[in-house]
Amino acid sequence: MRRLPFALGIAALAFSAASPIAARDAAVLYVPKLTAWGDPDFQATWTNDRVSEADIPLERPEADGTRQRMTDAEFAKRLEKARKSDAGYKETVDADGTLALAAWVEAAAFARRTSLIVSPANGRLPPMTPEGEALFKAGRNSWIDKPAIDWVSDLDSYDRCISRGFPAAMLPWPNNSGMRIFQAPGFVVLQLEVLGTRIIPVGQGGSWPSAVRGWMGQSRGRWEGGTLVIETSNIVAGDSATGEALKRSGSPVTGRGHGTVPMGSQAHTVERLTITGPGTMAYQVTYTDPAVFTAPWTAEVEWARDDKYQMYEFACHEGNEVRELIRSSRAQRKKDAAAKIAVAGK
Repeated sequence: MRRLPFALGIAALAFSAASPIAARDAAVLYVPKLTAWGDPDFQATWTNDRVSEADIPLERPEADGTRQRMTDAEFAKRLEKARKSDAGYKETVDADGTLALAAWVEAAAFARRTSLIVSPANGRLPPMTPEGEALFKAGRNSWIDKPAIDWVSDLDSYDRCISRGFPAAMLPWPNNSGMRIFQAPGFVVLQLEVLGTRIIPVGQGGSWPSAVRGWMGQSRGRWEGGTLVIETSNIVAGDSATGEALKRSGSPVTGRGHGTVPMGSQAHTVERLTITGPGTMAYQVTYTDPAVFTAPWTAEVEWARDDKYQMYEFACHEGNEVRELIRSSRAQRKKDAAAKIAVAGK
């Protein structure tokens, strides 16, 4: 039986101040259909591919200050870039072009965003604490720094086929950004295309002991009108500077550059998911980690519904990935050493 109080209250709460994307970008109130037990029905396949394809950055360029929207001239450049990308589309596995990206850029209000981060007001990650900054600068990233790799302690969680990091796994990624949502009474399940499925109890369950950790943490959900609010704690803490494999963590952000952004034991997120139209979901995450960042930060993304999107097996596991990374690193170092000896002997 459907709960009438929810249906009556959804219009008042669906676009509250807690859902900034919906409040700013939606022209009209959208009320999603309900499940048989009365919750908003989020069950579908969603992606944030368009956001990454359009190159909407996590952090805003410093020159843009507090401006969240592009000027008309800036937007025209983004649209022209999308059209050129679409023009290069081919149905081959190695094609770099996009399909119908320009149409999305023209139609979606979100496409005018200067950054995903909306708080702090400058659209940039807040400064790190001295301790967080030191760990970050001492960290390593095998994709950029190309360190010597001899064991799992030289790799981050993504290299090891464990996790893209949290909440990084929920933010736009260059590829494989599909997400399926399933629901049952008292539960919402977020199946990520890459390395992770989150089973979220809604309105029930206790807390894990502080020593118990998960790569995606422990999540608990609740409904606030049409918005699913998810609070997560107990995320695996650590950094990429340590030589101890059990003390390495996943980064909370994508595009982290040098090293993994450290994660403290008190790291905590509040996510808000709100359906804003027949094919759009507003996703917002606020991340708090007093050991690493001097203030919380909030990012917003628009997900697109795509029920034709196919999620295939992400065939990555530690047994083959790590072995090959170690072998290739050792082989490259052996080759480089031989080249130096050859040069020295001339």
